[in-house]
Amino acid sequence: MVAIEKIPHLLKYMGSKREILYLINETVEELHADSSCFCDLFSGTAVVSAAFLDQYDVISNDIQKYSSVFAKTYASNMAEELKPEFLTDVKHKSQMLVDEWYDAFPDYTFGYENVNSFESLLEIEKQQQKLINKNFKLGFSLFSKNYSGTYWSYQQCVWIDSLRAVAEKYKDTVGYYAILSALIFAMSYASQSTGHFAQYRDVTKSNVNDILLYRTKDLYSLFEKKLEELVHFNIPRNNHSMKVKTLDYLDCLRIIPENTIVYADPPYSAVHYSRFYHVIETLVRYDHPHLEYKGRYRDDRHQSPFDKRKEVAKAFKLLFDAVNEKKSHLILSYSDNGLLKYEELLEIGYQALGNHYDISLKGKNYIHSKMGRSDKNRLEVNELLFSFRRK
Repeated sequence: MVAIEKIPHLLKYMGSKREILYLINETVEELHADSSCFCDLFSGTAVVSAAFLDQYDVISNDIQKYSSVFAKTYASNMAEELKPEFLTDVKHKSQMLVDEWYDAFPDYTFGYENVNSFESLLEIEKQQQKLINKNFKLGFSLFSKNYSGTYWSYQQCVWIDSLRAVAEKYKDTVGYYAILSALIFAMSYASQSTGHFAQYRDVTKSNVNDILLYRTKDLYSLFEKKLEELVHFNIPRNNHSMKVKTLDYLDCLRIIPENTIVYADPPYSAVHYSRFYHVIETLVRYDHPHLEYKGRYRDDRHQSPFDKRKEVAKAFKLLFDAVNEKKSHLILSYSDNGLLKYEELLEIGYQALGNHYDISLKGKNYIHSKMGRSDKNRLEVNELLFSFRRK
């Protein structure tokens, strides 16, 4: 397994498996499976995909397109494929676009230098939020128009749009994935929301200083530091390859080879992940979607059956059946506070897989973040790892 510290961190992510990678690896080793392929079925940040790339040919799959950006970043040999002048070129091109923007709209500044009260901060936020009604008519403007004064300031959104435009100049190269990954990292750590993007925080008298802290963060500096890290990044792969897919989980299982080790980490709560990460999906797609509600969500957000009480049991049965059909092995991550009790999940597994599989269960207590800004938003959960080994 690739050492955790060698895999760059790219996003604040609920349910990230970084902390239990060693436990997943231990469970994989206990399978004693003569397999050459590892499928990360719900890859999310793709950190599990990256961790096993030195041991297996990996299929990294997630229906959210932003996940494919992370997977392709990890699968690329940045250190060899990016030229030395790449960092300088990105900085020059993005600064030119930012300068062009401010030349076109000199009256929009929204500086925070003189904001020193609840009232003044509230007013400048409202002014930026009104930009959603403006037609900028200048190239890449999706974030400046729709998200100024929400998760990010206007100035930060101008940089987001400009860097996204620069990324497009590198489409179909590893530079494209490096820029987008570094930009997502910067957006994640500059956002004034609670760590994800379900909603941005309204200004209150008690959070003025905290919001100002995030509003005045230099997004480009965050981006540049992460990009410098990625430029020197390369995972040892021992001649293994990674295929990146954006398929529904059942469609992905139809295309895996037999005797694959499938790692499945499906959602376990009634809250859809697409609600938490809709803005980075929009960044990657940059398709000018119709936006809804205060959080400015995409109107086509994916809703997983694993997040629906009436559908979750059937979704797991279909998962087990598909793995069985491919005569493959399954390692399943779930939580002891998921929509299904672990006894129910085991029963579905027994019924679907019958005598063809050895089944075992282990757990790991760890602190799970609900992505808030205080310790009140952290709770202890038991991460359950179900192992279904094909006999």
